[in-house]
Amino acid sequence: MAAPEHVSSALGQQPRRGLPLPPARPWAADRPADLGPAQPVGPAMGNPGPDQGYALTLVRHFHDRLVLADGEHAEDAVIGCLGVALRRASLFGRAPVIHDLDVAFTLWGYLGDAPPELVELRRPLFQALEHHYESQRAIASQVPQASLRLTPAQIKARWPGEWRELLGAGQSGVTSA
Repeated sequence: MAAPEHVSSALGQQPRRGLPLPPARPWAADRPADLGPAQPVGPAMGNPGPDQGYALTLVRHFHDRLVLADGEHAEDAVIGCLGVALRRASLFGRAPVIHDLDVAFTLWGYLGDAPPELVELRRPLFQALEHHYESQRAIASQVPQASLRLTPAQIKARWPGEWRELLGAGQSGVTSA
């Protein structure tokens, strides 16, 4: 097919091609702030995982279901249980799902049937939690990994009879009041 008259056929009038790009150089995490393939662990390091902010969207499904005792606030319950849920999600190497929050709220008795001893234990732990990062980390760290690896159905089968074992009460310096 012939080219239209407005298309140039002379080599000097054709668009110039850029210089070819060289192949990419290899990259290594060698700067001081680069974490590399392994995440650091230690006190106050948290539990890194992918897309943890999604838990803030999921937590909206629980606001109407929370059972609070006198003097407790929904914001404190959410902040405390959010750390537990994110820790559970990071143990499985994935983003948080609704079951992580279900497990966290069940473990701390915020979905109902909380024994009076648990309410007395959690009341001072969760009070004004928004302003105390160390307390948030302590609540998340208190729950044993074995409990976090259970399915929601397994936790509900053991709840509330074994709440002390599921929460690791008496460990990490946290005891019942």
